[in-house]
Amino acid sequence: MENIINVHIEKLPEGVYLATSEDVPGLVAQGRTITEALEIARDVARKLIEARREHSGGLELPGIGDSFDYPLIVNS
Repeated sequence: MENIINVHIEKLPEGVYLATSEDVPGLVAQGRTITEALEIARDVARKLIEARREHSGGLELPGIGDSFDYPLIVNS
């Protein structure tokens, strides 16, 4: 099953990227690049969603729809 979630990317002062999501509570991923942070976030989200389904009897995550905003913070 495919889910679309909103992921927030932030560049930290240490030079790494942090990915979080209000759609999937507990999702926190860090990578050296935006791509790496998103790949890790995808894996973490998949595991969190599966765990939630197992514990909730198969219910979907609230707030996940067909369209979403993808905020990206760019430091200049």
